[in-house]
Amino acid sequence: MRTLLIILGLAATTIFARPNESPANASAAAASTYWYANVLHNGINPGLSKNWVVFRNVRDHGARGDGVTDDTIAIRTALAIGDNSIAARGSGWWGTTGQPAVVYFPPGTYVVSSTIQNLIGTVWMGDPTDRPRLKASKDFSGTTMIAGADKYLNGPVGFYTEMKNLVFDSTAVSASANLTLVDWNVSQGCQLSNSGLEMPKGAKGHVGIRAVGKNSPLLLNDLEVRGGGAGYVGESMQYHFKNVYFKGVETGIKPANVVQMTVQGCRFEDVTTGVDMSGGTLRLLNMIDSTASNTETLVKADEKQSGTVGSIVLENVLVDSTVSSTVKAGDSSLLTGSIATGTTWIRGNIYTGRSPSSKPEKLTGQKISTSRPSALVNGTGFYHTVKPPAYADFSLEQIVNVRDVAAHPVKGDGETDDTASLQAILNDAAKAGKVAYFPHGTYILKDTLHIPPNSRLWGESFTELSGAGPLFQDPRKSKPVIQVGRPGDTGVAQFTDFVFTARDILPGAVLVEVNMAGAKPGDVGFFNTHIRLGGALDNKANECPTVEECRAVHIAAHLTSSSSSYWENSWAWTADHDLDGWDGFAAYPSPAGGFLIEAQKGTWMLGWGVEHFALYQVNIVNAANVFVGIQQGEASLYQGVGNSLLAPRPWESELLAGEPSFAWCAANDASCRMSIYQSVVNSTNINLYSGGYWTFAEGSNQTACNGDCQTNAVFYVRNSKLFSYGIAAINNANVVVERAPGGSEYVPVAKRADNQGFRKDGSDVAVVAAYLRQSG
Repeated sequence: MRTLLIILGLAATTIFARPNESPANASAAAASTYWYANVLHNGINPGLSKNWVVFRNVRDHGARGDGVTDDTIAIRTALAIGDNSIAARGSGWWGTTGQPAVVYFPPGTYVVSSTIQNLIGTVWMGDPTDRPRLKASKDFSGTTMIAGADKYLNGPVGFYTEMKNLVFDSTAVSASANLTLVDWNVSQGCQLSNSGLEMPKGAKGHVGIRAVGKNSPLLLNDLEVRGGGAGYVGESMQYHFKNVYFKGVETGIKPANVVQMTVQGCRFEDVTTGVDMSGGTLRLLNMIDSTASNTETLVKADEKQSGTVGSIVLENVLVDSTVSSTVKAGDSSLLTGSIATGTTWIRGNIYTGRSPSSKPEKLTGQKISTSRPSALVNGTGFYHTVKPPAYADFSLEQIVNVRDVAAHPVKGDGETDDTASLQAILNDAAKAGKVAYFPHGTYILKDTLHIPPNSRLWGESFTELSGAGPLFQDPRKSKPVIQVGRPGDTGVAQFTDFVFTARDILPGAVLVEVNMAGAKPGDVGFFNTHIRLGGALDNKANECPTVEECRAVHIAAHLTSSSSSYWENSWAWTADHDLDGWDGFAAYPSPAGGFLIEAQKGTWMLGWGVEHFALYQVNIVNAANVFVGIQQGEASLYQGVGNSLLAPRPWESELLAGEPSFAWCAANDASCRMSIYQSVVNSTNINLYSGGYWTFAEGSNQTACNGDCQTNAVFYVRNSKLFSYGIAAINNANVVVERAPGGSEYVPVAKRADNQGFRKDGSDVAVVAAYLRQSG
């Protein structure tokens, strides 16, 4: 027990160390010394407005931050600034990507007396060296403090907004009131991180984060929740909770209608219930590397498990003697005590080498052995996690604004080729150990931009790096647009708050190629950095007459064999709809692949979504030491019955090594010749959690599925030490197809019919708790 308490204490001090922040009773606000507050802010809104202001300090708009003055109107004013000579911000005219803004809060306590409505494309950012506090007044009017989702663009179309380095506080509001601190009904491309949510203890009507309605987010990370009735209440297709500390709250996580969830590195202390998934409100839970103390029940399970609803996987979950039940269903305790490193506890359908090839074994709460490669874990056996960088210890002199270097002029205007100037600036910044700050804009790259070791790139409200030009247009000669290191390089290369995209149709482009490995996890890192192909005003993929002519890039991201990288909250999206108010698609973009992973030294993917690519969303080939905390995917939009362009078309003549040929399908089988969600081939030490694969419609007319629209979701081919925990698939006949080591045939093993969980919005959902047939 003493050893366990030491480990629990270590988790608290290393993962959940509380940063400096403004005290609740601050009488005066302090000026921000953080570099970002004081750097030159000259971001632009390319092609839409010359008068646009991206950066807004709430102090410049009347906010006092003194803990007394009502700052509600000042904050709303900072949010609303745009170019009213054209249209008001938030009117809808600007679309999703056309109204970038950073609303900055210096240290202080900002009193809020009524709901503040967020707008899409906005980053709320506090000083990370002294986190500001947004505090609901004693007489607060309303039931929501911060409406984080845009009023018009929310739920499944609520993309690209962020809140970080803030404390949301309702401790002055009556404990008998009903109040949500942050309404977060958003989807991919959004992030709420490095923030606190503080409520009166015992206030059952106070909720930290609420999300009601259809949505599809990826990650909540590095948060502290104190007091209140619940930390999170909501609906979602999927969610990854990473390093969230729940203290003194009645229920930490209360899903309302969620398909799958990973809870990683979370701590529950002085909590009644850690995760309440009773009543079938959560179909699949992966809880890993988490701890609990002074907690009545860590996981409240579904009492009457129907099919595979309520599947649970616990791995490396440590509790002390004050925890009454680790897992409880109704009045019955299914598990007490810890699940130590190397052990996994499972409730749900499992496939092992002992299982019949066509049927799963249903476990009701049994332990099995699991191995984790040393390359992926820290000294306690937890998977490595990294807090997104803020460079809080950097001075202003250690920052270079790429649009403020006279010797190397950079425009970021979406038209000028900025490659040569950016290359010179990045080379100099790396040599000097400086952060390269990219004010908001669209930086055109007509040749490869090489990212040297010792690089730190900082974006602003989703700064765009956009490939263009003839050098990337030959599909027989793949060429990276952004190349992170040369093969064999070791060092630091970090990206924060970027979107990688392609202005032109570039069938020869690898949008991001990662060759570099870091000395430690996160040295090569991509934080809140996304990939978008089509869907926005600056993309020619919106103008394609046919799918064949819309091969936007070949691969979105290639992690080569020499690389080691860490990705957190990353969404690779081939557009399936209009973000910015133009007339829509004549044809859907058809890039070949999402992520091709051949890395062997250590790869970590957290809060990861990959959607609508033509051949595969994720292809892990000849790789080793890969951790996936969650992977969300959706099918390619034009594929399926009713479509004549069957995979591997339109790429059949330019397939790269390791890319699928679909030779296992009949020539005219449209349901079989659809993009693969996840393929793992000839790889070892692969640890996967929470794969969610959603096929909602089929064919060029996007007919809603009524049953199995797609034949195969996942392929596992000749692997060793492959542990796949938690696969949920919608409208896929075969959840897993395998080709075992030594085998010559592709065999559908995990079938939807054998793992039926429930129907969601008219769709059939299958849930597999564990697939371990290639774990030897």
